[in-house]
Parts: sequence; structure tokens; C-alpha cells
Amino acid sequence: MWKKKETKKEEKEEGLLKQLCGGDAKLYDVLGNYLYVNPIEAISKQDLEILIEEAEKSAKDEDYREARQKYMRAMDKAIFETTQNPGERSRYIRVIQDLASKTVKVTEKVKEIVEKEGSADYASSARSRLEGSIRKCEFLSERIEDVTKIASLYYNEKLEELGASGRREARRQERRYADSKEEMDDSKERDRRKARGEERKEAEREEKRMEEEEKGRRETRRKEMRETRKA
Repeated sequence: MWKKKETKKEEKEEGLLKQLCGGDAKLYDVLGNYLYVNPIEAISKQDLEILIEEAEKSAKDEDYREARQKYMRAMDKAIFETTQNPGERSRYIRVIQDLASKTVKVTEKVKEIVEKEGSADYASSARSRLEGSIRKCEFLSERIEDVTKIASLYYNEKLEELGASGRREARRQERRYADSKEEMDDSKERDRRKARGEERKEAEREEKRMEEEEKGRRETRRKEMRETRKA
């Protein structure tokens, strides 16, 4: 059941992006690697400037694998921020293209390292994957106008859905709280009824005990009277 729900959800997400891309299969393929269903969770919370600085530091230190990952995170952030700041679109486009160019450069370095370090089979597989990544970066830079346009439509739709989902969750929380409070009130009422029942039982026991004591006293008096008459 869960798998069916997940499959339907994935199909819905793919359907939205495919619809936005129209018949452009290449654009759809590339954006499928750069756009996220939940950008709020997936994209780094760090400032874009900090992400870029960290990537450049790794590149300067010749840690090209790490630099590549950091440039890609910065590019994800830049694409998302472009969609949320339409007034600064031109500036962000330049930033994205610069990041794409730097990502290509460090990826080339990673490819060289892989070819030297790995086995022939591993190197061939890794080289193919890295070359595919380079082509996607280059395509993204070349088609940046289309990329940012579709990313804006896609992310705005996703954020609206997430907002609606958040509101639904808030309503569910409110209902759960109300149900919990009602159950708590019912529990308290049951406790009160139980306490009153115990009080009644205790009162009945006390009344019975007093009756027994009174009965005992009467019996004692009768016995004393009989003994007095005999005397």
C-alpha cells in the first residue's frame, strides 16, 4: 500500500516537471537533477555567499571532489533563490553560470584523479558519470533562461503545496489536541465518578460499622440488665 502511494506521488512530481518542460526531453532530464520536490528541506540553509566561499576554498586546496560537491550545493541554492527573487534574476543568472563553469572545471580535475587512481572498469564508469555531469552543467548554463523560468514555476508550485500541507498538518494537530483534551476530560470525569463511588462505599462501610457498634452496645446493656436482675 505504501509503495503504491509513493509511486503515485513520484509520478505526480515527474508529471508536473514534464508538463512544464513540454516536449523538451533534454531540459526535463537536466532539471530532474537540479530541482527538488521539497526545496525547504533539501537545499542548504547557509547563505549562498558562504557556500561559494567554502567551495572556492576547497578548490584552492585542490580538494576537487569536495569542491565539486560544494559548488553543486551552491548552484542548487542559487537556482532556488533566483525563483524567490525575480527582481534580481539577472544577477543570479550570472552567479549560476559562473558556478556551472567552476563546477565543470573541478569535475574535470576529479575525472583526471579517477582515471589515475581507479581500476579500468571503475575509471570507465566514473568517467562516464562525470562526463554526463559536465554536459548537464554546460546545458544548464546555455539554457539558463529556460532553466530559471521553469524552476520558478516548479518551485512556486511546490512551495504552495508545502504550505497547504503545513496548514493541513496544523489542522490535524489541532484535532489531535482537541481529541486528547476530550479524552483527558473523560478520564478525569471517570476518575471523579470512581472517587465518588469509593466515597459512597466508604460511607456505607462506616455506617455499617457504627450499626454493628451500636448493636454491640445494646447487647452489652441487655446482658448487664439480666445480670442485675439475677443479683
